[in-house]
Amino acid sequence: MAPRFGTSGLRGLVTELNTDLVTAYANAFLAVCPAGTGLHVGRDLRPSSPRIADDVIAAALDAGLRVHDCGALPTPALALAAMSAGAASVMVTGSHIPADRNGLKFYLPTGEITKLEEAAISAAFEARLRPAASAPGSLVPSPLAASAYVGRYVGAFGPSALSGLRVGIYQHSSVARDAMAEVCGALGATTVALARSDRFIPVDTEAVDRETRAQLAAWCASERLDAILSTDGDADRPMLADASGRVIPGDVLGVLTARTLGATVVCTPVSSNSMVSVIPEFSSVRLTRIGSPFVIAAMEAARAADPAARVAGFEANGGFLLGFRAAAPAGDLAPLMTRDAFLPMLAPLAAARAAGRSLAELVEALPPRFTAADRLAGIDPAAALALLDRLADDQARAAFLSPAGREVALDRTDGLRATLSNGDVVHLRPSGNAPEFRIYTESDEPQAAADLLAVFLDRVRGALDGRSSIIAGNA
Repeated sequence: MAPRFGTSGLRGLVTELNTDLVTAYANAFLAVCPAGTGLHVGRDLRPSSPRIADDVIAAALDAGLRVHDCGALPTPALALAAMSAGAASVMVTGSHIPADRNGLKFYLPTGEITKLEEAAISAAFEARLRPAASAPGSLVPSPLAASAYVGRYVGAFGPSALSGLRVGIYQHSSVARDAMAEVCGALGATTVALARSDRFIPVDTEAVDRETRAQLAAWCASERLDAILSTDGDADRPMLADASGRVIPGDVLGVLTARTLGATVVCTPVSSNSMVSVIPEFSSVRLTRIGSPFVIAAMEAARAADPAARVAGFEANGGFLLGFRAAAPAGDLAPLMTRDAFLPMLAPLAAARAAGRSLAELVEALPPRFTAADRLAGIDPAAALALLDRLADDQARAAFLSPAGREVALDRTDGLRATLSNGDVVHLRPSGNAPEFRIYTESDEPQAAADLLAVFLDRVRGALDGRSSIIAGNA
């Protein structure tokens, strides 16, 4: 699949993200988008990321910009540093996908680019536009760019927010592995480093595999942990497990965090747990397409309608966006309108500790609605879209859904999301940035959601590989 924009920036095979192509995309971005005071460049820990970052830096220097080389750091840390300096930024990362792929995330001095800006960059790339350079550029090494991000949470939560807790840091190849330990230690927790890797490990926080879940449980038991924290590769998606090693879904973390911080308006994709719509503290819930640009657009619309609104956003993967100045235990948190992994882990942990409860007890107090999600990898995007086209037919869709029940509502906001007569939900969606097909399910019991997921993983797999035909009466 040729490099292209999806729900989270430009993605493609490393072999295709060569110097010429990366330079052309960097030039396109700088030609049509404002850079403000310059460009900050960061990267994750993939083997290909240093070379791609060097290509971006070289293009920006040729464009006459002041370039801050921030090295390896979390995506939200790069965004915070750049926005604080009034600068644009580029993060080199493929997020959670395997190391044979990589990508670019583009930020304006004001935050993430919009879908309109994506289109402008794509058009400029096709035209091979270049920015006009008025003077030679300059390179500024900025190895401490992440320090403000760490300080953001140490200052807001305070030295006793996690005191008495023993937390594991599943480090793998997360670019935030050291920052997680630093923040948790500064907040009073005892930290235990787990499974640091020199090899890049793709961790998808929405689809944690069975082996990883078993390992989390084993670590909790052997190390007597109250929780385990981790992130995806570039640290804009959290993974938080309770004392039993059970992973708390990202959309549940989003609800807990938004409620803890006092948000009243919540923006989240249609794939998130529908429990968000029945939380009494949320006066308004706005459902969007999947992807942070759509969540940000909804948040901006809410803030425009009411500048005093306490607006927050989150995705089903747990990435949290703060749109108002929120009160934390030891100080205020300024808005950060980009996906963040630290806040949706720290806020629930601190809230549970302050209430004298466990993470599991905090989750159990929420309305009983449970989700499950997984993906099929190596799926041709054209085949995935063809399947959704076939399922647009009412009879074909009824036959496909028949093992789970009868459809009573259909949402086509993003993919195909069917609500069944018993209240269960099946949501089918091709990935927007990888050759994958994602399946989400929802039910009133966790095992029911997991069972439903297993059924439809098999049915989608069968439909895509030709083992079954999706037609009425023969599915």
